[in-house]
Amino acid sequence: MSSTINNLNLQDLPSASDMRVGIVVCEWNSHITTPLLDATVDTLKQYGAKPEHIMVRTVPGSFELIFAANQMVKSGLVDGVIAIGCIIRGDTPHFDFIAQGCTNGIAQLNATGNIPVIFGVLTTNSVEQAVERAGGTLGNKGEEYALTAIKMIDYARSYER
Repeated sequence: MSSTINNLNLQDLPSASDMRVGIVVCEWNSHITTPLLDATVDTLKQYGAKPEHIMVRTVPGSFELIFAANQMVKSGLVDGVIAIGCIIRGDTPHFDFIAQGCTNGIAQLNATGNIPVIFGVLTTNSVEQAVERAGGTLGNKGEEYALTAIKMIDYARSYER
């Protein structure tokens, strides 16, 4: 196994065997979000996460990820949350509003919360770009989301007393 994936250092990566990970995934653009979710779950398991410690919930679209992630954080049932979505640019400014709102909302959760919320939202100019990042020629970003969650949960735990 390589010691890096897209510049993420995998050396000294902790086991995820005692980590509880919540995943919220949007139904919109499910042809993209489903492969991202599958790669995320597979990678968490590959690094030791127990299937019963992975909580997956769906929401209609990427904007709703903010509320869902916040509910997971507040539940106390998870050590970290991964928010998975896909926003593809169209002919109207809708893309800009949703992408900015989603980014700001998840950033706010990270700035004010006690557990990490991983930004797993693709923002692309075309369906083809999204496909390339969800198992196509550029790999699957779901792997990165899982590895980032493991690293950030470990980081957050380093501050526990």
